[in-house]
Amino acid sequence: MNVKNAKNSENIKKKNLDKMLYKHGMGKGKLLILPIDQGLEHGPMDFFANPEAKNPEFQLKLAIEGGYSALACHIGIAEKYWAEQKDKIPLILKVNGKTAIPNDDEAFSPLTSTVEDAARIGATAVGYTLYVGSPAQDKDLAQLCQVRKECVEHGLPLVVWSYPRGKAVQEKGDRDSLYSVDYAARVAMEIGADIIKLNISKKLSGDKLEKYKAFLEKKEETKPYLELENASDEERMRIVVGSAGKCYVIVSGGGKVSDTDLVERTEFCLKAGVTGIVYGRNMWQRPYKEALEMTRKVKEMMLKYT
Repeated sequence: MNVKNAKNSENIKKKNLDKMLYKHGMGKGKLLILPIDQGLEHGPMDFFANPEAKNPEFQLKLAIEGGYSALACHIGIAEKYWAEQKDKIPLILKVNGKTAIPNDDEAFSPLTSTVEDAARIGATAVGYTLYVGSPAQDKDLAQLCQVRKECVEHGLPLVVWSYPRGKAVQEKGDRDSLYSVDYAARVAMEIGADIIKLNISKKLSGDKLEKYKAFLEKKEETKPYLELENASDEERMRIVVGSAGKCYVIVSGGGKVSDTDLVERTEFCLKAGVTGIVYGRNMWQRPYKEALEMTRKVKEMMLKYT
């Protein structure tokens, strides 16, 4: 790619980022993303809580009417559902994925579509799941390197779902430990992500905590994480945001929690400096009117931190 083409691609990428950050959603530099990739990643069981949500039109309608920044999904849903209303909501096309049937000892998500597909259908960004620490991370990083290169060529922002996974991660405590999540944030930043999607780190207990302590105590470099285990949720998230550098950080909602927990989680993440929230099951596992109302509440909270 010559200098002129590189500049054009960078300008296109900036416009695509602005589209999600300022043209859709709240329009204040924040991101509220509705994912619907769980059918592949978890299976149809996630739709039992709200059978209406099994039809992707439910999430698409919620994303549009609720004023989300973007919808995230795989190629099949994008082509069969989103394409009909593509001008109403930006798309983050997930280009890799896996089922939940094999265990995560050697977690790896192969490509399910391409950056070329994303450009062809008019996606605003590309999403990629990276399993940091998995024994399969060598081919994962190589695959991601090629995806990133193609994103640059097409001017598409790269959104990395950066998740610690694998046997080695679990032997060091847990995939949701501060050490693991913090490492995942740094890896995604250094490999060229524009936006990083992370889980919220959790304070460990029981056997997991004992494994974690034993691992951290082996090196002077990792011992500071021992003291940070007692830090507040906001302080822990602030550390992770710092490790992500200039990247935009968005946090995962995970499984459905109570309204109180959802509000508290949203608030401490925003206070810690995250750019946005990715709430899927916490939204579309609710009846439609309730999902819209919770969307409104979350957006009101986010606007306080613009």
